[in-house]
Amino acid sequence: MPNSSALPTRMSAPERRATVLLALIFALRMLGLFMLMPVFSLYAKGLPGGDNTLLVGIALGIYGLAQAMFYIPYGWASDWLGRKLVIVAGLFIFALGSVVAALAHNLTWVIVGRALQGAGAISSVVMALIADLTQPQNRTKAMAMVGAGVGVSFAIALVVAPILFNWFGMSALFGGMGGLAVISIALVLWLVPEPAAAPQHHKVPFRDVLRDAELLRLNAGVFVLHATQIALFIVLPRLLVDEAGLAMSAHWKIYLPVMLLSFLLMLPAIFAAERRGKVKTVMLMAIVCTLIGQLLMIALPHTLAWMASMLLVYFTGFNVLEAVQPSLVSKLAPGARRGAAMGVYNTTQALGYFAGGALSGWLLKTSGPTSVFIFCAALLFVWLMLATTMKRVLPANRTYPQNGRSDAHNPAV
Repeated sequence: MPNSSALPTRMSAPERRATVLLALIFALRMLGLFMLMPVFSLYAKGLPGGDNTLLVGIALGIYGLAQAMFYIPYGWASDWLGRKLVIVAGLFIFALGSVVAALAHNLTWVIVGRALQGAGAISSVVMALIADLTQPQNRTKAMAMVGAGVGVSFAIALVVAPILFNWFGMSALFGGMGGLAVISIALVLWLVPEPAAAPQHHKVPFRDVLRDAELLRLNAGVFVLHATQIALFIVLPRLLVDEAGLAMSAHWKIYLPVMLLSFLLMLPAIFAAERRGKVKTVMLMAIVCTLIGQLLMIALPHTLAWMASMLLVYFTGFNVLEAVQPSLVSKLAPGARRGAAMGVYNTTQALGYFAGGALSGWLLKTSGPTSVFIFCAALLFVWLMLATTMKRVLPANRTYPQNGRSDAHNPAV
């Protein structure tokens, strides 16, 4: 068996092309969704029912709940029917939801449209297709490209959303989301390559995916990671306005340089994980970075300079984990259950968004922002303790035999 360190680490031209296209599809879909964040609450006030803050919260949160319901079925279906077919179906449902929301005249129909958007939950299938189209030693770099695209789309959305909303209104933004989904369908059908071999479904029990200790650690990790992310963004805008004196329209001046610099800082860690087999070490260091970022928000004054520094530490760790974790899921999953494993992973991610938002909102209301950061730090510390028990397996060599039981011996890195 070849040593992983001897395998080529440079992505081939077909790998680069497939990854760039799928990262673009991912980013286009997320761009429209991110554009809601700075403007939706203002838009909702003008709709019948928009004075009910519970309904406004449901309109935002129903997307994540719908995703959590459909990630596993989509991932499972892609193992049977093929990745591209399921991606196209999900994008079509997302486009349909965008049209419903664009035509809505009250908040109830906006909620219906948002639920349909969430039902087009293709993230797990896109990640599984990237895994199908890349070599194991290049997979973290491929996931990093996806993460970079999402980060850039997030930064762009924060800058342009208020401008587009003022010019064209929310209906046009929802319509634009549907248009981006249609463009993505065309990219999938005509430019994204098919895997060399269609996914084959072997008799590997789905319970093996749910019971796998390494996958369980990764699923717990993505739950914590995104619970703390959404919690941070519930508190952070208020602190930037109330304590740092930065108007909402100028928040991008903090977010954009922090996101771009954090992507540059994560690259050495990604290379170390791939080329030197230091995946566990890199993961632990990244978790420590996110934990330090939260602790600094507790200990230091909330000036613009300090908050920018804290965010840089947090998002450097966050972006590393966003690349490394899904790569590990794709490697550790049984080959025939990769889509299902990514579905479980993305389901726990969506549940993390919902739980982090609900709990941090309650803490902010009852105990103030410091309690939110303490809550996040506690979650991250528990995750750090769990991650230290992760085995140093060589994911590329892990296989599941026909009887559905995992290999008893995995070579150490």
